[in-house]
Amino acid sequence: MAYPARLLSPGERVETEFRPHWKLLIWPVLILLVAIVIAVVLVINIDGLFGWVLPLAVVLAGLLIPVKRWYVWLFTKFIITNERLIVRRGLIARQSKEIPFERIDNISFSQTVGERILRSGDLLLESTGEAGQSRYSDIPRPEETQALIYRIREARIRDLEGTRRRSSSRADELIKLAKLRDEGVLTSAEFAAEKEKLLGGVTQRSRPNAARATNSRNHLS
Repeated sequence: MAYPARLLSPGERVETEFRPHWKLLIWPVLILLVAIVIAVVLVINIDGLFGWVLPLAVVLAGLLIPVKRWYVWLFTKFIITNERLIVRRGLIARQSKEIPFERIDNISFSQTVGERILRSGDLLLESTGEAGQSRYSDIPRPEETQALIYRIREARIRDLEGTRRRSSSRADELIKLAKLRDEGVLTSAEFAAEKEKLLGGVTQRSRPNAARATNSRNHLS
């Protein structure tokens, strides 16, 4: 099931989402196959009702013994958006962890020989704040995932720095205009007109985003 669009912030989009690597299911599938073989042998060699009850119990045991691995694979989801990494776990008692990309300081991955053959591995994310170090195991194609996170992180940081520079520049211009007004170079009316010109571009740029957010809310409702 895709990550719900209602949980995304305005302008946020999902880049990719995936479950843990399929190698997590190797042992559950092998155990189930062995249980099925044993059940077939029992059906062939045991007559009567007991000859069906016992094989059925063996197959159920083959499903239930590795139930934790089935559960982890089915109900763990990694979502990478253009703003953050989201890890969701669980079906009824659900847990979610989010790491904004601008807080990530370093990303590394590790693989054993067997994991390299199967193209799986671990990711280690080092971030500022309460998150600290976060290790995620059984990640499909960890090297490619690492590169993707790096690319999105760099783009995210550039966007945030650009926004901060524009905000700082507008604040500086407003301070200059206020000083000219206080010195009598500009009248109050001229100051108000220049201020409106300066902030008008911000208002115009914010309108498309507000319209998109409104359309999104209308669509979801």
